[in-house]
Amino acid sequence: MTVRQHTFPNGFRIVTEHMPSMKSAAIGIWVTAGGRHERLEQNGIAHFLEHMAFKGTTRRSALQIAEAIEDVGGYINAYTSREVTAYYARVLENDVALALDVIADIVLNPVFDPAEIEIERGVILQEIGQAYDTPDDVIFDWLQEESYRDQPLGRTILGPSERVRAFSRKDLSAFVGEHYGPGQMILSAAGSVDHEALVELAGRYFADLSPRSRGEAAPARFTGGEARKDKKLEQAHFALAFESPGYRDDAIYTAQIYSSALGGGMSSRLFQEVRERRGLCYTIFAQTGAYADTGTTTIYAGTSGDQIAELAHITIDEMKRAADTMSPEEVARARAQMKAGMLMGLESPSNRAERLARLVQIWGEVPSLDDTIARIDAVTTGDVREFAERMAAEAPAALALYGPVGKAPGLDALTERRAA
Repeated sequence: MTVRQHTFPNGFRIVTEHMPSMKSAAIGIWVTAGGRHERLEQNGIAHFLEHMAFKGTTRRSALQIAEAIEDVGGYINAYTSREVTAYYARVLENDVALALDVIADIVLNPVFDPAEIEIERGVILQEIGQAYDTPDDVIFDWLQEESYRDQPLGRTILGPSERVRAFSRKDLSAFVGEHYGPGQMILSAAGSVDHEALVELAGRYFADLSPRSRGEAAPARFTGGEARKDKKLEQAHFALAFESPGYRDDAIYTAQIYSSALGGGMSSRLFQEVRERRGLCYTIFAQTGAYADTGTTTIYAGTSGDQIAELAHITIDEMKRAADTMSPEEVARARAQMKAGMLMGLESPSNRAERLARLVQIWGEVPSLDDTIARIDAVTTGDVREFAERMAAEAPAALALYGPVGKAPGLDALTERRAA
């Protein structure tokens, strides 16, 4: 498999990976324009814009966009995260040019029809309402807000209802003008793709775009804090976050191995102690997520209101114990899970295309898989124990609680237990 890159003079980047024996391809545009690139008054507009991309262009109606891809058996979709907005498709190898034409059309030529804006506004408001009705979704928004308070990175991707109700056609066009320049876009494709042919095709759509200044997102600062909402629900939802390395920090591999050993699977410490031995919950996990310049290690569990204090205390105790007793066998198992998960995921062209785009966005290049595996293998038990000690004792923390949480210890109490 061969990764190749090309950059047009205006800054537009292309990255491809040919996967022999594949009869299909994944292709998309990743734009460095996510939630953290919004000003306060724009919160939610990147996501609104993603929705509007499928509502009609100067060349195609909303129905024609869908039919163009589905007539050849493919699918097209998009998503907005805090750092990117992505528009992508999966098609058979003979339809790559068609997919690129459709994706370029929706990215470059949206019409923002006022009637469609109103329809989609209603859809997004329903989406926001659904999120608030889903406790194990909304709790992570609250946790993010407490982790990065008063910063773009801490705001919800959907945005508050009052802002979504106010966005106009002018607002959408202005955000495109600010953030959809050629230097903020990456065309990524994987599967049965011809790099040279794709570069030539892409040149027809993107090579002549005028370059624009690429404003950088404000650096993130982990603040920590507590959000608590006592409500009559079946479960008390508990989410705890700790400041962790970003993608550009080599310690990200240690952080990911640590969270996997702590709560990444059925053999992990938290699963075994909290669920299997004590029966305190059905769901508990730990995971490490990263951005370009920061990250969080998150622990989540749902339990009864009567048991949430016990669960919270055991969680802190298990974190402290990991700093002293994390074994080479646990680290080796977590390393194996991390490598297997990555390699199994890369059997999908869609996952490969996304990985290529993200790596080019972060590093400007695509490190080899061998290099990534070597970095994972280089993490020692001592590294993980040292990281576990920092998580248990020093790392800034944020806490979110939702449901019957009257008996739940607060962040100050948990911080005291960490220090004890």
